[in-house]
Amino acid sequence: MTDTASASLLALGGPALWVIFGLSVLTLAVILWKLWHFRSLGAWSDAGMIGRVAARARGVRASEMSAADQREEVTRVARAELAAARQGLRALELIATIAPLVGLLGTVLGMIDAFRVLEASGAQADPGALAGGIWEALLTTAAGMAVAIPASAALTWFDSIVDRLRLGMEDQATRILTGQADA
Repeated sequence: MTDTASASLLALGGPALWVIFGLSVLTLAVILWKLWHFRSLGAWSDAGMIGRVAARARGVRASEMSAADQREEVTRVARAELAAARQGLRALELIATIAPLVGLLGTVLGMIDAFRVLEASGAQADPGALAGGIWEALLTTAAGMAVAIPASAALTWFDSIVDRLRLGMEDQATRILTGQADA
């Protein structure tokens, strides 16, 4: 699509489409940042997040702490690691929720405008103009869904990564604190 066609579509969609366009840019930015963030946290390596929790579990197991205090300390470290892993996911969740709503709002406003034009034209209504107005109105709904779908898919994938990390941390910490793994 040419720059002129893109600008024309943005103009046809009105303010709602501009908001959706902004949400699409934000979605891409959050997804790319999240991929970088997971990599920097070591989410895809055993020595990363799970390894840090396991190292802390080994450290507290060798200490003079009570078993309850050991579990509490390892839980604290794991929660901090998981909180870091979940950063940015609320933004994707919000975008996946509001993008279709903004699109629907744009459609409703566009339909109101199309019917206002129809009413103003009275008996001389041009079906082509009405169809064009409806097409323009529906554009925002499609755009909203086009932004929400990848945001929702990315959110689901990132949530599954965090769940895998949580299970790995729990498994490693339990094995170490119960003596089932080499300290």
